[in-house]
Amino acid sequence: MAIAIGVLLLSAALVGRFVLTERTGDRDIATERVYDRTQFVAELTAAGFALGDRAYVRIFKREHKLELWLQRAGGRYALFRDYDICKFSGDLGPKLKEGDKQSPEGFYRVAQSQLNPNSRHHLSFNLGFPNAFDRQLGRTGSALMVHGGCSSIGCYAITDPNVDEVYAVVEAALSHGQDAVDVHVFPFRMTAMALAAEGGNTWAPFWRNLKAGHDLFEAVGTPPRVAACRGEYRFGADAEGPECAVIAAWS
Repeated sequence: MAIAIGVLLLSAALVGRFVLTERTGDRDIATERVYDRTQFVAELTAAGFALGDRAYVRIFKREHKLELWLQRAGGRYALFRDYDICKFSGDLGPKLKEGDKQSPEGFYRVAQSQLNPNSRHHLSFNLGFPNAFDRQLGRTGSALMVHGGCSSIGCYAITDPNVDEVYAVVEAALSHGQDAVDVHVFPFRMTAMALAAEGGNTWAPFWRNLKAGHDLFEAVGTPPRVAACRGEYRFGADAEGPECAVIAAWS
């Protein structure tokens, strides 16, 4: 039995497969989840990308979509694939406090220290909530993740197969020198029509602020520099000044 387990673990390391442990009650249950990334890597290559390319992630709540973007040789990012979000918590609008069971919206950055290869939901990465903007407004919360499975108390659950691909790209980008991966979370596709339809919503001013960052990425093709300045997001050249705190990943 010990030899068989050793062979299985060696095979897992060689082909990018995982044997993870989940905690259920007081017992640790070894749960085998096998994802061979050979086909995924081939699909990246066919699209002109490779593991290790710089990455960017966008989330749209209403549409239940997570987009995975990778940087082309010319510097602009291109959409590689979008994934269905199986479950998120709460309604459209930002997370305000610990325990409100609301999934966050805003601009976040993910560093190596925010990756969790031993997640009970296969794989996960922490969004870094609360960021500088959230802290300026006194918002609280912890352990807000993108993870596998299909359950959520504030996280974005995208199923195990989907998170395996997204995590692989994010991890590889960070391992190849990207200091942090930007993850931008929006309530819906940020079209002028969609925003106008929500003009009477309590969160409409906040969403207009988010749209400014969204539109800057659409225009230039790279995630903008983002800062929190007196409870407002600012972008690019405007994201500086004594009253501003840069949106940063965990150190």
